[in-house]
Amino acid sequence: MSQADHRPSNFIRQIIDEDLASGKHQSVQTRFPPEPNGYLHIGHAKSICLNFGIAQDYQGQCNLRFDDTNPEKESVEYVESIKRDVHWLGFEWSGDVRYSSDYFDRLHGYAVELIEKGLAYVDELAPEQIREYRGTLTTPGRNSPYRDRPVDENLALFARMRNGEFKEGEACLRAKIDMASPFMVMRDPVLYRVRFAHHHQTGDKWCIYPMYDFTHCISDAIEGITHSLCTLEFQDNRRLYDWVLDNISIDCHPRQYEFSRLNLEYTVMSKRKLNQLVTDGHVEGWDDPRMPTISGLRRRGYTPASIREFCQRIGVTKQDNTVEMSMLEACIRDDLNENAPRAMAVLRPLRLVIENLAEDHLETLSAPNHPNKPEMGNRELPFTRELYIDEADFREEANKKYKRLVLGKEVRLRNAYVIKAERVEKDADGRITTLYCSYDPDTLGKDPADGRKVKGVIHWVSASHGVPAEVRIYDRLFSVPNPGAAESFEQALNPRSLLVLKDAVVEPSLTRAEPEKAFQFEREGYFCRDNKAEGLVFNLTVALRDSWGKEEG
Repeated sequence: MSQADHRPSNFIRQIIDEDLASGKHQSVQTRFPPEPNGYLHIGHAKSICLNFGIAQDYQGQCNLRFDDTNPEKESVEYVESIKRDVHWLGFEWSGDVRYSSDYFDRLHGYAVELIEKGLAYVDELAPEQIREYRGTLTTPGRNSPYRDRPVDENLALFARMRNGEFKEGEACLRAKIDMASPFMVMRDPVLYRVRFAHHHQTGDKWCIYPMYDFTHCISDAIEGITHSLCTLEFQDNRRLYDWVLDNISIDCHPRQYEFSRLNLEYTVMSKRKLNQLVTDGHVEGWDDPRMPTISGLRRRGYTPASIREFCQRIGVTKQDNTVEMSMLEACIRDDLNENAPRAMAVLRPLRLVIENLAEDHLETLSAPNHPNKPEMGNRELPFTRELYIDEADFREEANKKYKRLVLGKEVRLRNAYVIKAERVEKDADGRITTLYCSYDPDTLGKDPADGRKVKGVIHWVSASHGVPAEVRIYDRLFSVPNPGAAESFEQALNPRSLLVLKDAVVEPSLTRAEPEKAFQFEREGYFCRDNKAEGLVFNLTVALRDSWGKEEG
């Protein structure tokens, strides 16, 4: 029986169970190996939960290792953001943070070993010539004219590459495998290329950098990884992974296993496209709450628990599929419905005057922070003659389906009294500016004494004690389910992905709201205080129910 039998199984866990039962491995060692060339997104969260979750459940170890072989696109900012995201999701890596660059000296030594064995050569074809010689999916490649150089010549040329004697693109080191292989990745792949780039970890020590496919398998072996987990696009690369380890002097030979990557509707998972959204100014930054990045989801109010639950619900398979956005939203909605305290906020204020209250009336009402959790306590609500309600909660005339306030009819104010709309005041354009009402003082916490039925309940805030706030209503970043398939994914952007409401008014208790702390704005949705903006700014996390593409009646 698996040590992780309390969690849903999958084909990877079944492999691990068999490996432990057979004695192939005594313990489990995984790793999470991101490239520090952008912020992590929800797809990476799936890999984080898989690698770190397996290590936790099997009492094993999981390394955090940065695949930092492309210094031109990497930065310390990305390194730090990734460490923050892993911690925030609730995981701890084993030992110190690791970098592929920690192993550059050893990688160089293994490259020399392959040259000495006649399994690698320095090629002076231009990059476009290398692509041409590689052939296509239907035609085999051709051998480079430099492929059969003697070992000593290759060693000397590789040393010159190492010493900076070649310009970028003038020479590279390639594995000597099979230019006629049906697998493109095995047609003499490049192992090292010349790059005169400052590296965020090694500075200017190197002017040649190893390629991912050469680096990754050796890094896994150096760290004693037992199960190297990656997404399906690396399935063919497993042949090169094994070839490298089979042909160098290293004791450990990890095994690679592939699972399907996460595709999520209404967004893109390409770091290149996400970077384009940032650099072209379509979003505020990598942590814009519309972005599928972990930092964006965090700023929007998603919780670590909700993302972990989402990753568990979608499971781990070899089948490529696209997950509906509603599944992610359901996870945060379930979490916040259970755990978020309630509060009242009026997003589009309409002034309401209770005429049968004294002008200086001030009454302190008590409201539960959560209707089903008395242990979460109560909060105080100042009740005054002048209030704000949402303008959508009043109509001069309406049919019976409308359960809010109608002229001449009654409604209950949440946690307060029953009121009746008596008359309105309008401006020159016919827009209602003030709603005048009366209240029934004998209806606090109980129905009217004469048995009148009041079905509707609306939220409100005291006009004199309410606090001005900005509320940002976020919607899906793209207007089509698969923006990556659009001719221009930028044309698929949703022009209504952000609506800023600058005139909102919130109850006084919300001035103490902590950034990222979620609240249910009663009858509106789940919101959290923004973690970057100055002043009182709240971001919509998710609506109370899934209403995408539906118009409210």
